[in-house]
Amino acid sequence: MSFRILPAEFVFPGHPDKLCDAIADALVAEAISREPRALVGVEVAVHRDHVIVTGRIACHAATKIDVDGIVRGIYRSAGYGDGWYPAPDELKIDNQLCLGPLEEGEAEFRELSDDQAICIGYAIDLPQTNYLPVEQWAVRALAQRLHRLRTEKPELALGPDGKVIVFVRDEGSSWALDGFSCSLQQRDRADDIALHRAVRLAVEEQLNQLATALPGLSPRLPETLTVNGAGAFDVGGPEGDNGLSGKKLVVDAYGPRVAIGGGAWSGKDFFKADRAGGLHARRLAKLAVRLGLAQEAWVTLGWFPGDRAARVLQIRTEKGDLPTATALTEIVDLSLSHSGEQFSIPDSLIELARWGHFAEGNLPWENTGRL
Repeated sequence: MSFRILPAEFVFPGHPDKLCDAIADALVAEAISREPRALVGVEVAVHRDHVIVTGRIACHAATKIDVDGIVRGIYRSAGYGDGWYPAPDELKIDNQLCLGPLEEGEAEFRELSDDQAICIGYAIDLPQTNYLPVEQWAVRALAQRLHRLRTEKPELALGPDGKVIVFVRDEGSSWALDGFSCSLQQRDRADDIALHRAVRLAVEEQLNQLATALPGLSPRLPETLTVNGAGAFDVGGPEGDNGLSGKKLVVDAYGPRVAIGGGAWSGKDFFKADRAGGLHARRLAKLAVRLGLAQEAWVTLGWFPGDRAARVLQIRTEKGDLPTATALTEIVDLSLSHSGEQFSIPDSLIELARWGHFAEGNLPWENTGRL
């Protein structure tokens, strides 16, 4: 029987790159809550106790945005402080943002793309995974389960940083966890044997839940579960590595099975072609699958500067290009006006930045019932 091994990875909110994404999207949320057509293009970098925030935010009362407070709040909610370096109150924040109101007439021009972009969308006919690749769906759930160990088992002395990688054996209609590794930040001289035991039990529990949800997925653990395979992982987060917003594009989307367009999402408002296009492409791919036009759908959208709506370059299925693509795209609003007005959800942006854009079926771009 033929098979393939499909890898996927996920990282915790305390990972330096995800700190940056969450800060960037917290600033997007603040801006669009002040003005629906706010313009936001922000990038964030972290290293040790330094945070650099650059870009532009244009909206009502932009100069009153508490950038320092937002940055410290993201660190705190990710688990820093209480002995985990860097403490939020001791951060050195270099605010290089251009802050001010939208220029005269700029709000109306938000409906026009201010840049070029290539955007990819994907869906597979697996409602149980919210139409995501099995490996990406599974690794996210496993990462969330292991992330909870920090609060469930304080005796393990776990820190904010962590990452998970899985190899899933795919035989077409059945799947099994073929390899598993996690790196969880833990105090030096803490009980690593207890950590191994806790990880094994948590992965076993989560796999059983996933197997119940998805027929064909084996609950069997792989022969080896690797925990902190490189040794002690006490120094992590921005102390162990630098971070930058937009570096985890594959984690944000579908995992390495699916190509990415290349533009970051976090730190950009929903009138920006990169972010809007990624969500429009997902919606179009998911619609093709849900209508029974494909078992798998890959959508490629393109934008030229000045475009009001995405250009549909290709809708590809497991059998080739979709012959009804033109009819499908004619009933779906792929405009920046639609994404900017319908997709902006400031209350959810921080969690989206941390845990991905496509895992929850109730998000506006996931709802294919409204075109």
